Amino acid sequence: MSQTQTREVIADKATIHSDVVLKKTPKIDRSFELPRGLYVTMGACYLGFLAIMALAVSTPGLIMPMAIIVVFIGMFFAVPGMMLRQTPKADKFVKSWGQLMSRGIDTNTGRLAGSEAAVQMLILPVLIVGWGLAMAVIIALV
Repeated sequence: MSQTQTREVIADKATIHSDVVLKKTPKIDRSFELPRGLYVTMGACYLGFLAIMALAVSTPGLIMPMAIIVVFIGMFFAVPGMMLRQTPKADKFVKSWGQLMSRGIDTNTGRLAGSEAAVQMLILPVLIVGWGLAMAVIIALV
């Protein structure tokens, strides 16, 4: 159980160190070293899928769910952007498109060329847009 103790009791039991050792904090990369254009394209694909579905299945009952999904997609990209803004200017590792294409990027599974990294990052969003288009065609034909 916890007990209230006076300052004198705490001072008697405390170990006081005169030399404080400060540890150097490691640099944290919050940017994933990828250019903003890839994130913009990914967000556009997700929002494009929602737009396709909203046009294909336009009912008043879907207005609120679609708005909630748009907010979630916006936050999916806004929160990492806010984290990147918290990083000091000197610690930002964001590459430009040219740097990504010429140097590539290191991943957990090995080094990727810039084009391979872009394909790996955008393949799922593009497939989702294609799936949305296929569903819109099926809905239109039914």
